[in-house]
Amino acid sequence: MKGYVFHGPGQSAWEEVPDPAVKEPGDVIVRVDAVTICGTDLHILKGDVPEVRPGTVLGHEAVGEIVETGGDVRAVRPGDRVLVSCISACGRCGYCREGVYGQCRGGGGWVLGHLIDGTQAEYVRVPYADLSVYPLPGTVANEDAVLLADIFPTAYEVGVLNGRVRPGDTVVVVGAGPVGLAAVATARLFGPERVVAVDLAASRLQAAKEFGADAVADAGEGPEQLIADLTGELGADVVVEAVGVPEAFELCARMVRPGGHLANVGVHGAPATLHLEDLWAKNVTITTGLVDTRSTPTLLRMAAAGRLPTRRLVTHTFPLDHMQEAYEVFGGAAETGALKVVLGVPQHEVVPVPPAA
Repeated sequence: MKGYVFHGPGQSAWEEVPDPAVKEPGDVIVRVDAVTICGTDLHILKGDVPEVRPGTVLGHEAVGEIVETGGDVRAVRPGDRVLVSCISACGRCGYCREGVYGQCRGGGGWVLGHLIDGTQAEYVRVPYADLSVYPLPGTVANEDAVLLADIFPTAYEVGVLNGRVRPGDTVVVVGAGPVGLAAVATARLFGPERVVAVDLAASRLQAAKEFGADAVADAGEGPEQLIADLTGELGADVVVEAVGVPEAFELCARMVRPGGHLANVGVHGAPATLHLEDLWAKNVTITTGLVDTRSTPTLLRMAAAGRLPTRRLVTHTFPLDHMQEAYEVFGGAAETGALKVVLGVPQHEVVPVPPAA
């Protein structure tokens, strides 16, 4: 088969790789029908994730069809259309028993496209399938479903839930890329007074308005003053960092109010300064996190009901073998306007939902 292979910082190619095979009784093999590219994949290509070895097939998000299962798999069978989660869960270790699948110590966690071959290929081996793939309802199209593999669970769990968004809050999302926009959309589920999006790109600020932001601010024009004006000089109740650069994290720390929450979502490849001389007496809670995907079943139900703006994030589509072009478009988002790119061809007919009587 072919897959998109990492060969070291700045080096990658769509090329022939060995077909995946069932190695453990909990494995499944999935034919990839739709796959997307994550900002984390760009960090890998920059060399920010040194655990990824040259020769690894990238990607950790996909929708496809089960073609083979190991002997212990019970939740799915060949022919099932499934969502491949970005997180694999052994289900037995202490973290998995608490639903903290991202920290799995039994061989799971973030392994696809990280420690083992990933989803940006024609086929992928998925370990611990009973907890790591999700059968899909016919009402959810591939292009919608693939965004529930990582983007929406990450924004919802690591941003909104960790940030403890509550009714009446002022929420600031720094970074209006795909995860930031998903954070804007899912924060609104909790009835905040206002959601403010901060970014450098005018096109992404416009997208934030379309996803439900009440106000937007250019990151280069002192958004701290806007937040101070909106909150009577107190600062935001919740600030979500969705960029992954030191300047963004430090901006978030300046905008959070005493007793507020700063939820870091961004993947950082360089140290950020934590100004404890300013924060030590403010009762500020700072959270970090790798997504656990425990919210995926809930988000799937919401997507099936039309409650999540998944498709609106998809700005570009490509055949699966146009991986290099898709990476160039996604990596050059400032010029191309890309939010999410989806590769692959729909393999099924979406079942329409009849109107209520």
